[in-house]
Amino acid sequence: MDITWNHYYNVVYKISSVTGAWPYMKPGARIFRLTILTITMLTIFIPQIAYQSTCKKDIYCTFEASTSYLLTFAASLKVYTFQFNISTSKIPRSTKIMKSYAENSRRFSMIVLLNGDIYVYVYVSCTVRTRFHVALNQSRPVIPPYPGYYFVDVREYFLPIFCHSLVAWDILMIGIMAHDCMYVTYVEHVCSLFAVTGHRFERLFYNDRNQLTEVVDRNDMYYKRISFIVHTHRKSLKFAELLEDTFTIPFAIQILIVTMGMSITLLQISQENGPILEKIRYALYVIGQLIHLFLFSLEGQKLIDHSLQTREKIYNSSWYKASVRSQKLIMMVMIKCLRPSFLSAGKIYIFSLESFTTILQTSMSYFTVLASFQ
Repeated sequence: MDITWNHYYNVVYKISSVTGAWPYMKPGARIFRLTILTITMLTIFIPQIAYQSTCKKDIYCTFEASTSYLLTFAASLKVYTFQFNISTSKIPRSTKIMKSYAENSRRFSMIVLLNGDIYVYVYVSCTVRTRFHVALNQSRPVIPPYPGYYFVDVREYFLPIFCHSLVAWDILMIGIMAHDCMYVTYVEHVCSLFAVTGHRFERLFYNDRNQLTEVVDRNDMYYKRISFIVHTHRKSLKFAELLEDTFTIPFAIQILIVTMGMSITLLQISQENGPILEKIRYALYVIGQLIHLFLFSLEGQKLIDHSLQTREKIYNSSWYKASVRSQKLIMMVMIKCLRPSFLSAGKIYIFSLESFTTILQTSMSYFTVLASFQ
């Protein structure tokens, strides 16, 4: 990674390198780190499935187990999304105007790191506090760090199970954070490409002194500039389409998991009669999913806005002063900008702030349906 971009991408680089998601890693290092991450996920997933088998016909136990292994499945989906598209997800370096957008991705990465660390710490701390309460009251069952069955007595082997859960979930959380940071980095990069295109159209007929000049295109100078800008805009559209093709199927599965998970967890909160710490754990799950979905929707909204703003910046420019030959190229960009670029889940759910409220309403509807069967 170049020194120039080290300040902006160092956080993303460090997180994604741990999980093998960084696109410029050597294949051997990527495979090794992905193998370690896969083994870690299996050590969590197997106890979760085993715990599901112990539920039998207990509907509450089934709900509790499902929210756990659905989260693990979503994490594995995030990790492998970039592995299957590693050759096409490399970001080209560009001009200085993109540094502000790179700073946005860096800021988001710091927020994700802080949020993930706090989430794991508080979630596990609830288990430790509950364990202390159980030690004072032997009649109460021991609550494991997460819904999982280790084929041993949880009360006797609580410390080894707790240590494994803490380390494994930390590693799993790193995989989730790496995916989210890379996703935001790509979206911010596409937005920066659209911003560069719009800025160049706005300043097309301005000189170095920020003065509007007379258009005398004798040597096709402005035509060449416009051709270059059109080429940049085409690259922006292709990169946006690449992101859409890469994420649409994984996002569709993740949306289903989020909707089901939040609905079931809300039902657990409403029906939970145990200690208050258990309700806090369920509430943390819902809050984490809401923050996660909101940030994804916010980035999707930014992509839509930036793709449409390119057209507005062309309208506000002095495009009418260009030659007829140059205006034809500008018209091509205007036509392309009539349809916004977006990110979707299965070509159905478009990530935007408006769609975010739709998911909330859907989750509440499913929660109401599940609660009606009680």
